[in-house]
This record gives sequence, structure tokens and C-alpha cells, in this order.
Amino acid sequence: METTDASSQKSIVEQLNFGSKTAKRMTWEAWEFTVVGPYQVEVTNASYGYLKDDHSYVVVVNEEGENPVPDKCECPADEYQEDYDCKHKVALAAVGGLPVLNAAVNYETPTEQPAANKLRTDGGCECLKSDFPCFECYRIGRRDLPK
Repeated sequence: METTDASSQKSIVEQLNFGSKTAKRMTWEAWEFTVVGPYQVEVTNASYGYLKDDHSYVVVVNEEGENPVPDKCECPADEYQEDYDCKHKVALAAVGGLPVLNAAVNYETPTEQPAANKLRTDGGCECLKSDFPCFECYRIGRRDLPK
């Protein structure tokens, strides 16, 4: 059974090892979370505005205990500081919390890509069912933009 109560979330944060500087930075900054694969969450520091993509790292989630916990991060701080957990893992635990961690654990890999704008083997294109052409049909002159 999945829980989302405050005591479970607090216990997840308590499993991480971080200092006051990391705690302050984690609370001051804006965070975005995207589940990108099974047990993987992309943690983005949105405080950087249009440069936020340069401050985005994938955190691996471990579910060996009672609740899932951020385990490894691809950021330089996590790679080179073995004594402390990075702010991305702390933010995932404290801000993203159990809903995001559980989403990563329960992530199902899509089995099929959507059919929109795929070229068909008969030479047609799925965009023919729409008023708006796909880029390839527009580029080669098969369809014009709607007026």
C-alpha cells in the first residue's frame, strides 16, 4: 500500500545525509520533476530560468526499504562528495516526495509510439486526417498550411 502522509515523507528525507547549506539551497530554489523512466526522475533547478536545462540531472530511485528513496544522481556534487547527498536528491525527497518517487517506481515503459505524423507504407501520411500538415508533407509540397 502506498502512503503519502507527512511522517513517511519525513522518514525519506531523514535517510539522506546533507548539511544546512544543502537544506537552505533546496528550499530557496524552484524545482521541477519529470519521471523519465523506471526508477528515474529528472530533477531540474528551474531557478535558472531559460538556462534550467543546463541544471537538470537524473536521479535514480531505490525501493529496497519501506518507501522509495533517492539513491544516485548524475550531478558532479553527488559524484564527488561521498559524505553528503546532493541537493537534487534532497529536493526530490522533500519537495517531490512520495507522489513523484512512487510514480518513478511504478513507471511503465510505453510499448508503442503514437501514430500521429508517421509516414505510412502506402506513401500516405497520418497528417492527411488533420487540417494541419506535418512538417515533412509541408516541406515537400504535398500539403499547404491552412488559411
